[in-house]
Amino acid sequence: MKNKLKEKTAGLGADANAVIDFDDDLLSEAEEALNEMAEEYPDWVMGIIDELFEVHRRCVDDEANRKGYFERINIIAHDMRGQGGTFGYQLITDFAEGLYTFTQRGAGLTDSHVEIIKAHLDAMRVVIRERIEGDGGDIGSELKLGLDQSVKKYSIRK
Repeated sequence: MKNKLKEKTAGLGADANAVIDFDDDLLSEAEEALNEMAEEYPDWVMGIIDELFEVHRRCVDDEANRKGYFERINIIAHDMRGQGGTFGYQLITDFAEGLYTFTQRGAGLTDSHVEIIKAHLDAMRVVIRERIEGDGGDIGSELKLGLDQSVKKYSIRK
């Protein structure tokens, strides 16, 4: 197995020509653990997506407390942003980034804004349900386009 970590760190440090030597067994163990986590990622992140859907439902049912629910969604989306790409699901990172940005402090709290959140969650659910890895190719492009269209549709409503 190719040692990607060793390649990426070669030349780092005070001496640009120095090579940092890592224990190959330790690196293999770390890569094995990462691969195992990557296999479990879809099930794990689906639990987070389900949690987001529950918070979204509360936004629908409890308009008076939407601001707090948006803040909760924002925190969860913040945490999700870096995870998807790490485990091979770049679209999760992309959609979580959009959701995070959309729900930042000062976001609108209208029913249309709640629908935009749902559009992000629907896109994430499809990615995980269908196991769409990487950028998703044509399907990924279609999902991004569909999300963009939903955001535009609900952004023009009052």
